[in-house]
Amino acid sequence: MTAAEVHRQQAARRLVDHVVLDAVEQTGAHAGGLWLLPPGEAVLTLENIVGVPPEFAAPWHRVALTHALPVTDAVAARAVVEVDSQQEMARRYPRAALVLPYNFALAAAPVVHEDTVLGALLLMWPGSRQRPLSPPVRDRLEAECSLLATVLHCAHSGSGAFGPSDQPRALDTAPGKASPGDGAAAAFSRRLPEGCVSLDLHGRIVHLNPAAADLLGSDASALMETLPWESVRWLDDPVYEDRYRTAVISRQNTLFTARHPDGRWLDFHLHPDDTGISVLITGAQRGHDVPAPSASAPAAATTRLGSLYHLMHLAGALTEAVSVNDVVALVADTVLPAFGAQALVILAAEGGRLRIVGHHGYPPETMRRFDGTPLTSATPGVAALTEATAGFFSDRAELEATYPARVGRDDGMAAWAFLPLTASGRPVGTCVLAYDRPHVFPAEERAAMTSLSGLIAQALDRARLYDTEHALAQSLQQGLLPHALPTVPGLDVAARYLPATHGMDIGGDFYDLIRLDEHTVAAVIGDVQGHNVTAAALMGQVRTAIHAHATAGAAPHEVLARTNRLLTDLNTDLFTSCLYARIDLETHLACLANAGHLPPVLTAPDGSATTLDLDAGLLLGITKEAAYSSREVPLPPRSLLALYTDGLVERIGTDLSTGIQALVHTLGTHHERPAEDAARHITQELGADKDRTDDVALILLRPDSLRAQAPLAENT
Repeated sequence: MTAAEVHRQQAARRLVDHVVLDAVEQTGAHAGGLWLLPPGEAVLTLENIVGVPPEFAAPWHRVALTHALPVTDAVAARAVVEVDSQQEMARRYPRAALVLPYNFALAAAPVVHEDTVLGALLLMWPGSRQRPLSPPVRDRLEAECSLLATVLHCAHSGSGAFGPSDQPRALDTAPGKASPGDGAAAAFSRRLPEGCVSLDLHGRIVHLNPAAADLLGSDASALMETLPWESVRWLDDPVYEDRYRTAVISRQNTLFTARHPDGRWLDFHLHPDDTGISVLITGAQRGHDVPAPSASAPAAATTRLGSLYHLMHLAGALTEAVSVNDVVALVADTVLPAFGAQALVILAAEGGRLRIVGHHGYPPETMRRFDGTPLTSATPGVAALTEATAGFFSDRAELEATYPARVGRDDGMAAWAFLPLTASGRPVGTCVLAYDRPHVFPAEERAAMTSLSGLIAQALDRARLYDTEHALAQSLQQGLLPHALPTVPGLDVAARYLPATHGMDIGGDFYDLIRLDEHTVAAVIGDVQGHNVTAAALMGQVRTAIHAHATAGAAPHEVLARTNRLLTDLNTDLFTSCLYARIDLETHLACLANAGHLPPVLTAPDGSATTLDLDAGLLLGITKEAAYSSREVPLPPRSLLALYTDGLVERIGTDLSTGIQALVHTLGTHHERPAEDAARHITQELGADKDRTDDVALILLRPDSLRAQAPLAENT
């Protein structure tokens, strides 16, 4: 880019910033931001922000158009999207409300030039503003967006590449205004007996009088340009920072009370405007014998902030929840302490009835009485599902007055919140939080619970889909793996298959033992990429192909080559490792071919064990032209050949070769045991029978068994 183009872009950015500032001022908003949509992309990027610190919008610096937010909805609908209250934000955009549980209203409008969407402008107003958007304010918003579209279009046309900035720019709403520390204002604050502190919109101290420095217990110069909850240790509490965030975002006066190290209680009164926050510090109005703040705004803030942090943890944890049981456990561990509830029930609609899919805190016999409620019943759980409306009942009398059908149906609890679970516009169930004592639900708590229900609904929907796929995959895999291995005189065989304990406990590991003739068998082991239905289905196809080519008399390297050609023709984008061994029990020779699999371990009759150095060809399914080689090795009586998959030897934090050497050592230790006994000890000693991040397959083969005839192999 030439110097002239850089200059034009800088000028265009200054003009864009000016229009955004003008939009905030002309519409009476207190904050706003512009997101840009680069050509050909599906991600909005925050270009600038005004009225609040950029870190407040950190979760949304870059947002995919598929993410449910006011700005993305405005782009999708090419229309203004208005959110009038905290409660509406919690209902429509629960993830955003979870991070910003404050009292404000907003409007998002698309920035469109002709038929091309260039971005979206978002403006915020204090929660006390008149709603909805008045026609003059809406007209001004649309006019500012039209002007932004013209500026951006000209910038694109002039330089050819007007993209978003690397980091959003924080714009000053009041450039040129005097600092609070200037002149007469500073002298005025010095004369006041109360503590006076001025914070900028980023929360930094830009001025404080001597009384404030004395109350905070630090030198004034040491506190300047610091965040009070970081520089004053006894203010290092998330509640106090939350009160600052409340003042900045809602532009409403707020208060918190903190205890000084000397035992005094101090009230901090926060008064915000578009330039910063004035803080007045006074002695708290309470008796000296009162050990805690009064039950007013600070106490409510503490409860709500505690709930918020619990829910933030839940939001992250639910992204990792796999099954319905995972979701129930996470909600029980996180939500019940957050709201002080004692019991939880999650219900889903099945066959015209509400079925309990998980519960905590209720005895099983109580759940059996409420399970299967018809969707035609007049009950709060059904109403939450069918009407998508939360129900809050502070005591039994309130519940029974609203739903007479609940009279006499006592579940042992005294207060309830019935939360609708809606995912992608579909009702998926109801979440019930229950209290063992009467409980009043403040507006902020109701909003937080509504946000919570959206998170649970999405996790529950994913989990039920997982459980369905899981059941199908397990059934498929159990049908594809051998139920029993053939009995071969003169060969002691044991096999193990152990699914992963994390995530979907099915995978693509497989094994097989194929009887070729009276004295010859083929042993196969392999691993298809993935842990899902596709991997399990492909595993069955690979096993069938190998079986067909082996029984047709193909040499080991030809079995792999032909199977590879089949997989490349299927074009599955999944690759498979495979080890094939043809064993002649009459000549005591094994001929092996390898397609990218781990080396087998051979234990000699004297107990010395080693890995076999085979030419590891390409994984099956990469290229049709792949060629494989065979190697013949002695397999004398009483030796032990082990074929295995990486789940047996691979551990997080350790080298793969270390795991293989541990297997070599274990095989040498147990080489005289019958194959079944050895397989059991191997999985136990290597930890494969416990916590597993990958599935495990193992097959042991010993010519000239210690027993006359080996029993059928056990599949665990």
